[in-house]
Amino acid sequence: MTKILKTIEELQDFVRNIKKSGNSVGFVPTMGALHEGHLTLARTALKNCDACIVSIFVNPKQFAPHEDFDRYPRMMDKDTALLRTIGVDAVFAPDVETMYPIGYQTTVTVGEVSKPLEGEFRPTHFAGVATVVARLLLLVGADKAFFGEKDYQQLQVITQMATDLAIPTKIVGVPIVREESGLALSSRNAYLSGQEKKIADQLNVVLFAMADELKAGTDIAHIEKNAAQKLLDLGFDSIDYCTIRDAKTLMPPTAETKARRILAAVKLGKTRLIDNIAAN
Repeated sequence: MTKILKTIEELQDFVRNIKKSGNSVGFVPTMGALHEGHLTLARTALKNCDACIVSIFVNPKQFAPHEDFDRYPRMMDKDTALLRTIGVDAVFAPDVETMYPIGYQTTVTVGEVSKPLEGEFRPTHFAGVATVVARLLLLVGADKAFFGEKDYQQLQVITQMATDLAIPTKIVGVPIVREESGLALSSRNAYLSGQEKKIADQLNVVLFAMADELKAGTDIAHIEKNAAQKLLDLGFDSIDYCTIRDAKTLMPPTAETKARRILAAVKLGKTRLIDNIAAN
């Protein structure tokens, strides 16, 4: 039976009871509106740990004033029902006052890895993410926490933060879950109209074509320029970035780069989509 935990006291009592029996705890933080990608994270946690806790909290600190905080989908009953079907042990569903009580003053910022890409287009975003994730990791005290690679830069930011702050929870990245078309699963896909969905399905196709060109030795600047034009020709309204980066630093690759990542953020109607793939 999946327990619904609303307070910090309930959460910590629940975790304490699991750990005193010598069992391990896996944690999956989410903002709800769950899809198969989130369920894959929870299943991975259940496979790797004795118990799994999923948090559902739409974090106001990671939305800029012009972004979609108010219309971000909230469906707690549906989400908890889905989590019950896969055997999640508990859902931590705090309200804003629980996460950020009166007098709360602390913001967590992460340095260089948060600055490019998303950091350029959403400059307050990662401070909000790092703040809420740091608080959640410390409150839950899980052995491992699981994050999807779709938000690849977020994963790098959180990994850096946990290392720098010596948070003992191990951060585990989980591969992107895609629709049959290849579109990366996202709660924001629900915003897409039928026609927009057909266009969105082509984003991953362009990224994989970029990876093929890179492997063939084509110049990076040429690959990026052609890919951007292709996305516009397909019907995407604008491109924040479509680029090849060092997989660790997220800066342009250098001779010392050991692994590369292709990352894109595009706008289609009222929806902003992100995706990424590994590249050799």
